[in-house]
Amino acid sequence: MKIPSIPGFDQGAIEKYAKNAGWLLIARVGSLAIKIVASICVGNYLGAEEFGIYNYPLVFTTFFIAAAALGLDGFVTRELLRFPEKKNELLGTAFILKLIGGIIVLPLVYIAYHLAMDITTIDAPLSYILVVSFTGIVQAFNIIDSYFQSKAQGKFIMTVQVMGNLLSAGFKLLLIVLGMSLNWFIAALLMDVIALAAGYIYVYQKEGGSIFEWKFKSPLARFLLKNSWPIAFSAILISIYMKIDALMIQGYLGSEQQGIYSSVVQLSEAWYFIPVAIVTAVFPAIMNAKRDDPERYQRRMQNMYDLMVWISMSIALFISFASPIIYRIVYTPEYWPAAHVLTIHIWAGIFTFLGTASGQFLIAEGYTKLSMLRTGAGAVVNIVLNIWWIPKYGISGAAVATLIAYASSNFMILLIPKTRHQGLMMLKSLFLITLVEKIKNRTPAAK
Repeated sequence: MKIPSIPGFDQGAIEKYAKNAGWLLIARVGSLAIKIVASICVGNYLGAEEFGIYNYPLVFTTFFIAAAALGLDGFVTRELLRFPEKKNELLGTAFILKLIGGIIVLPLVYIAYHLAMDITTIDAPLSYILVVSFTGIVQAFNIIDSYFQSKAQGKFIMTVQVMGNLLSAGFKLLLIVLGMSLNWFIAALLMDVIALAAGYIYVYQKEGGSIFEWKFKSPLARFLLKNSWPIAFSAILISIYMKIDALMIQGYLGSEQQGIYSSVVQLSEAWYFIPVAIVTAVFPAIMNAKRDDPERYQRRMQNMYDLMVWISMSIALFISFASPIIYRIVYTPEYWPAAHVLTIHIWAGIFTFLGTASGQFLIAEGYTKLSMLRTGAGAVVNIVLNIWWIPKYGISGAAVATLIAYASSNFMILLIPKTRHQGLMMLKSLFLITLVEKIKNRTPAAK
């Protein structure tokens, strides 16, 4: 298949770097489509209030599950690329660390639930929260994903993810047909993760690996923890940054509004795989330019920002006009008032797209602490605005808070002298200045 050309990038390089990313993209698109269809069916079946209760354990535990992963997945991928001969030691040590992390968060979730009960109303029982919390233990097997990424074998990841999501969707649809209660749908959330882990184990064993050959090494464990903790902390901040609004809506407005808002977030964030796939495909080419030609490196970054804005703005414009139609086609009437909220929330995607690209710049330049700082700042802005606006404006206030938080987080780099230039480049893309310049340069001079 011919890979479409991207302005400012060598087509041969794009073809080379996009092969593995293409498999990952197919996995994400396939998984996403399946998840959305199943989630819409579940939402319509349960109704807004029970759908809110269904989603709440996922939101409540997301911070703890992010912590349990210890930031090891990406770091282990890098180490496997450097030392493939240490496969069994790296995978075994990371697996045990993630397993321990998943066990440790269980009592923390229990304590956090009871503390939250003292200050807010939680409709979801503790049993629901604890069932979903066990995903933190099961996700330890996802370290196999890091192995296949290090081998550039994205097709195996695609197979596992798509098949896992097909089984998950099929099971949820079966529960709907049989008229089962909410308890079964909560149990299905844990079964989803178990099915995914089983798929990873099966494919890994089929390709010649064996989880029984994995080895735990204490010195390696210390090394992994020492180097992965900034990634783990960043993952926790990102989960707070992106999920705190849903948690606060539950506290202020209750499960029904939380369920309606969940439908908004689902449709709005459905597109967030696109910038990740693009960056995965082309960023190695950008890094090569950084090493060989600094001017070309900056030009490619500008083209990257332009591309992110063009795509995300096109999506935002389309969804803004189509949202009432979308809701009337796919959701029951109790969800329809959320259509106008989607027209607000979808614009936060522009800053998510830009943030994905600029985040890679921060990593490339070694500004990992700054990356964490801006995520933390975005989380603080989101929390403060939600405290102010949710009681006053409901879920519309939460959507506006998210939009402002994402924007302020991205453009915080304007305040830092060493990153200000990148912030200005993003502003040029955002206000379509570079687009006008390119049109002018391609327009023949008037005779």
